Amino acid sequence: MIRFLQAEPLAEQATQAIATEATQAVAEKTMGFGELFMAGGWLMWPLLLLGGLVIFIFVERFVAIRKASKIDPNFMNKLRDYICAGKIDSAIHLCKTTDSPVARMMEKGISRLGRPMGDIQNSIENEANLEVSKLESGLPILSTIASGAPMVGFLGTVLGMVKAFMQMSQAGGVVDMSALSGGMYVAMITTVAGLIVGIPAHFGYNYLVARIEKLIFQMEASTISFMDILNQPVEKK
Repeated sequence: MIRFLQAEPLAEQATQAIATEATQAVAEKTMGFGELFMAGGWLMWPLLLLGGLVIFIFVERFVAIRKASKIDPNFMNKLRDYICAGKIDSAIHLCKTTDSPVARMMEKGISRLGRPMGDIQNSIENEANLEVSKLESGLPILSTIASGAPMVGFLGTVLGMVKAFMQMSQAGGVVDMSALSGGMYVAMITTVAGLIVGIPAHFGYNYLVARIEKLIFQMEASTISFMDILNQPVEKK
């Protein structure tokens, strides 16, 4: 009976020791962000650069598009009043003091007054194309990163797998599964990093394109309104 009583504490101590060792092993296997980054290899640095570029382009374009989308609702009404009253200089001054693509388009159209209506509309459309081109600056880079970053990450995974299998081959048939599995998950870190960069870039690109398309619709509506203003009779004072 005494032997059984002595065996129970020993069993509990052994169980606690095993649990402690397992906890320590898990703690040792836990890696921080910096360790994961360094474990991914040299391809993590290009991915980090691409991630920073995605953030910069998205924020810069978002601010620029948001600023361009702010149009004074009374702008076209004021412009109509000036043109109908024959105050061309006041209309040009209004366009110059309003910082928006629509205002620059209207200014270009006003500067062509006296020419055929087709020439005026063509000048406005040309200015609109220039404004859209400015708004789309940087978006091709964002699109390229969205598709290229996952490929860079996959390249890192393939290189890591090649290295792991080369180590297997050099081991002479003796495979250490812990070392092999460790090499595999380290190799896949680059794929995860590539997706982390590529997915936000993809959604960010589509969001900015949608905002630009909405602004283009506003520019087209303003062009139609301006052409309607020119077809109205001019008051002589």
